[in-house]
Amino acid sequence: MNRKELEPDSSPAAAYGARLRTSREERGWKQEDLAARMEYSSTHISAVETGRKMPTMRFSRSADRAFGLEGTTDTFERQWREIRHGSLLEGFPEYVGHEGRAAEVRLYEVGVVPGLLQTPEYASVLAGSAVKRGTVTADQASERVALVAERQAALIRTPPPWVFVVLDESCVRRPIGGPAVMGAQLARLVEFAELPNTVLQIAPFGMGERRPFDLPLYILTLSDRSLMSYAESAHRGHLERESKFVLPILTAYHQLQATAMSQQASVALIEQLRKGTP
Repeated sequence: MNRKELEPDSSPAAAYGARLRTSREERGWKQEDLAARMEYSSTHISAVETGRKMPTMRFSRSADRAFGLEGTTDTFERQWREIRHGSLLEGFPEYVGHEGRAAEVRLYEVGVVPGLLQTPEYASVLAGSAVKRGTVTADQASERVALVAERQAALIRTPPPWVFVVLDESCVRRPIGGPAVMGAQLARLVEFAELPNTVLQIAPFGMGERRPFDLPLYILTLSDRSLMSYAESAHRGHLERESKFVLPILTAYHQLQATAMSQQASVALIEQLRKGTP
């Protein structure tokens, strides 16, 4: 039997394949055994192990079920996201995996409408701008737009999660992509606010120093009521799982909500901007 030796350090896909083979062999499984558990062909398993075929999200989740890794911090899905979204900041691919299963999502954004609420056109304009600046490739930009759609789709489930959003006023006043793109994006925000499981608020410029956050922030409440947060700067992201560090952030978020405009007043402001009457 010909056995191809693997070089895990040659590429992220090779590292994924090597890990898949090692995990399988540690359990004494043949490729056919793993294929049966994952509901894939043994040929497909072989191709991923040797790096001839890229893994997918579906494949990775199936591998996590087969190896009993669901709900852990070192899943094949996490590794796949790191491969696919290599241009994203550290910690964000892992955050996205948890976001899609969270019971409650809280977020605060400055400057631009966050991905969970973006229209495809708005997301494409932002990604295209990053290409022009040379910060990402065209392929990476396409992946970013696809990730926006993927994140939004993951939140459409039964029962749906609660999604609390506070946007700095700059998010709705900063024009992106011209009147048509921005108008459709503002309409999308109004539609979002009308959903039964969402709350949308604007943090007005007048809050001044009372605004507790200066950078984007995400807080998740998972199904077991545990908490995690994700925050990022221009060059680095950080995923925090320790409740003792997340709880003060959650408290500050509640203070932000209490000081921000009500949802009714926030929607009224957005409608004014849609009509071009500041």
